[in-house]
Amino acid sequence: MSGSAPSVILGISADLHDAAAAVVVDGSIIAAAEEERFTRRKHDPSMPANAVAWCLEFAGVEPGDLTGVAFHDKPFTTYERILVTHALAGPVGFRSLATAVASWSRSKLWVAARIERLLRRLGHPSPPLVFAEHHQSHAAAAFYPSPFDRAAILTFDGVGEWATSSIGRGSGNHIEIERELLFPDSVGLLYSTVTAHCGFAVNDGEYKLMGLAPYGEPRFVDVLRDRVVDIGPDGSIHLDQRWFSYGAGARMAHRRLDALLGPPRRADEPLGQREADLAASIQRILDDIVLAMARHAHELTGEANACLAGGVALNCVSNARLLADGPFDDIWIQPAAGDDGSAIGAALWAHHQLDDRPRHPQPGDAMSGCLLGPRFDDAEIAAWLDDIGVAFERFDDIDDLTRTIAEDLAGGAIIGWFRGRMEFGPRALGNRSILADARDPEVVGRINAAVKRREGFRPLAPAVLEEYASEWFDTDRPLPYMLVTTTVRGDRRTAADPAQVGGAGFGEQLARRRSAIAACTHVDYSARVQTVSAERNPDFHHLISAFHRLTECPVVLNTSFNGHDEPIVRSPADALRCFLASDLDLVVLENCVVRRGDVVDGEQS
Repeated sequence: MSGSAPSVILGISADLHDAAAAVVVDGSIIAAAEEERFTRRKHDPSMPANAVAWCLEFAGVEPGDLTGVAFHDKPFTTYERILVTHALAGPVGFRSLATAVASWSRSKLWVAARIERLLRRLGHPSPPLVFAEHHQSHAAAAFYPSPFDRAAILTFDGVGEWATSSIGRGSGNHIEIERELLFPDSVGLLYSTVTAHCGFAVNDGEYKLMGLAPYGEPRFVDVLRDRVVDIGPDGSIHLDQRWFSYGAGARMAHRRLDALLGPPRRADEPLGQREADLAASIQRILDDIVLAMARHAHELTGEANACLAGGVALNCVSNARLLADGPFDDIWIQPAAGDDGSAIGAALWAHHQLDDRPRHPQPGDAMSGCLLGPRFDDAEIAAWLDDIGVAFERFDDIDDLTRTIAEDLAGGAIIGWFRGRMEFGPRALGNRSILADARDPEVVGRINAAVKRREGFRPLAPAVLEEYASEWFDTDRPLPYMLVTTTVRGDRRTAADPAQVGGAGFGEQLARRRSAIAACTHVDYSARVQTVSAERNPDFHHLISAFHRLTECPVVLNTSFNGHDEPIVRSPADALRCFLASDLDLVVLENCVVRRGDVVDGEQS
């Protein structure tokens, strides 16, 4: 790589989970996409061939243009950790060691050769390849796109090579990691262990555990802190490994932990109060760890602001606690905080740190609203719908489209909204979204049961016009990425009916009217808010504004456009398939609107 020639860097994340690719040109993030959106395999960890091909094509990268490729971690160091930890486990780890050795020997160790083959297949000569450390990639993803010229950097996840958390600092174009917590002590693995114990999938169900926590009481905090996890004043933790099996076993928890907390819940068993209390307990512990780590980072770096990344940084409740009680004047959280965002981080690290190229922080951030993925041409969508025989109405004017859809929302319709570039990261932010009337408490049950086909306890999020956010929620800051919970303002709440309090299942509790936006108000009056600005997402802002004019409510319900256990839709075909397989009332594909009455089992009516 050279510090003077034009810089075109491909960042790649693969082989752990949420594989992704990104193209950074002269320090600007031009394109980024997760492989799962192409393969339709949720959290796809494989080498992101489809995402790489799309990113290069979208960015207009011609053969010979690439100046470098950056991979998000160091596979040989990770392999060393796996070998060492399994060896230390003795005979109990032999079976999983054999599986790991076979997997790594077959493909994961040979990243350079696999990337070279992929690029050659796409017609690109292989440029220099560099490997960033895992938490270096997270730190770079946190700091470089942030609006700060200098800041403390906090990263936390399950595990990278050996590190599980880190504290660093960023200044100008340089980042430096100053403290690391090493495997097997991991706040991410602690949270994931309780996730698995409560019957949810690791690396997928942690957000479910977060959503379950408000139904419970933190009655397990003392026993967990006394016997399982020791939290230092600097936020470091020590996990007593007698309670865990993730080091070399097939399970996260040792059977001793099952005896301490009660038997693990099977995925097909009903959720009970014990699981809710466990969720509340581990959430409280996580909040305490993050806050202690942040205070130590502030003391260590002396910085006024902080940036966060790593999978744990997607915990909206801990982020809210850090904003409320933490030591920093401001924080910025990478919206693609998991391993997908590491593709961006690795590319930016190579551009700024290795090539020593300047960095110019942007107001807000440099993530372009996270709208970094594919978009589709309206005329091509219309022609495709004609070809497959699906009736639709096409709008030529955004005002006519948004006025019509706002009327549908106000009339109780649940809508698939597919417009503009696909979001990068786990949140749908108004381009690949399912939308509904936030005022209707019954819509939550309809979406959870008949559209998403998922657990009834799970809350749904509000999208609010940024200029009205402080009139509806207890916040005075933009929250564009659904990364922080806040509470519905007191004057927007409604008094609970005493006859409805207690004795109901979690889904029934969630369905009670607690505020003027009942569909987006959790049982503790919290909400994972997205503020929508006209600058970042003009079309989505246009739609909510039309709904506001019609109803005097500047809030709509926004959840991701996908069916049960599948990734967010990428293409019009994905969107139409999801529409046909669910109970959505209509789907908007750019300017084309397909209504339920116009199709029956995929055929034109």
